[in-house]
Amino acid sequence: MKKLLLAAAIFTSIGLASANAKTLYQELGGYDAISAVTKTLATKLVQDPKLGVYFKGLNTHHKEVLINNLTDFLCNATGGPCIYSGENMQEAHAGLGITDSDWNRFVKITESVLNEYRVPPRLQKELLERLVPLKPLIVQKQSY
Repeated sequence: MKKLLLAAAIFTSIGLASANAKTLYQELGGYDAISAVTKTLATKLVQDPKLGVYFKGLNTHHKEVLINNLTDFLCNATGGPCIYSGENMQEAHAGLGITDSDWNRFVKITESVLNEYRVPPRLQKELLERLVPLKPLIVQKQSY
């Protein structure tokens, strides 16, 4: 709970510091804030009745690897110093059968987590705009 409050405080304070911030990474509060949001997002995705099926069978270690990869990916995608070393998006999601509906649910859950952390709408929009180009790599066309 203490980490959650700290992350919320970091995200809330960015409105005051945004004039000096140069990257989305900095505006979001840096690594610790992105990590806290990512952990909350991952927890909600795993627990989601629809999207949770994509995480079944992952042991604790593999869930931690997933969270670390997602954190590094978001850190890098927002202009931070992290190096994402996971699979490319197409390989990571190949064969899962992720649908447009799944993608939309992911976006909705992501928005709810960002709201929970009081991320300003402008920063939410900028972050989501960086994720949208990934959709064709993640959502798979159904072939029967």
